[in-house]
Amino acid sequence: SVQNYIRPGDAVILLHVSPTSVLFGADWGPLPHTPQTPETPQSQKQLEDDFDAFTASKAADLARPLKESGFPFKIHIVKDHDMRERLCLEVERLGLSAVIMGSRGFGAEKRGSDGRLGSVSDYCVHHCVCPVVVVRYPEDKDGGNGEPVVTVKEAEVEEEGGKG
Repeated sequence: SVQNYIRPGDAVILLHVSPTSVLFGADWGPLPHTPQTPETPQSQKQLEDDFDAFTASKAADLARPLKESGFPFKIHIVKDHDMRERLCLEVERLGLSAVIMGSRGFGAEKRGSDGRLGSVSDYCVHHCVCPVVVVRYPEDKDGGNGEPVVTVKEAEVEEEGGKG
C-alpha cells in the first residue's frame, strides 16, 4: 500500500489494537496455551509481556516498507476488549484522514456476506469517520501469492439542517 496510497508529505501512523486477553491475537491467531501451566499472576504477567513483545515485533515488520521508502511513521498500539470499536475511536481521536487496513476475510465469510471482509474491517468500513481502504490478499489455490483485492469506503457526510 505504500506505493499506491501514501504520498510524500503524508503522516503515517501504524495503529494496532491488541486484545486485553493475551490468549488471542487480533491478526495472528491464538497463542499457544498449555493447560498444564498453573495460572499465577507471574505467569500471566510473563504471557502478557511475551505477547506485547510479539505485537511490537509484528508492528516493526509492518513498518519495514515505510522505513525502506523513507516515509516518517509512528507506531501506536493500544489495548481494549473491543478491538473494532477501539480502532474507530482511535482513528477519530488521532484525527486521521484515511485508514488503510488489512483483512483476512474470515468474519463476513462466516456471515455469508458477498463482500467477504473480516469482522473488524467490516465494522471499520461502516463506523470510521474517514475513508477506509481494505486490502485483502485472497488465498491462491496454486500456492502463489494472489493479487490484493481493494475495497474503498468514502466517509459519509451528513448534512445539518435539512436541505442544503
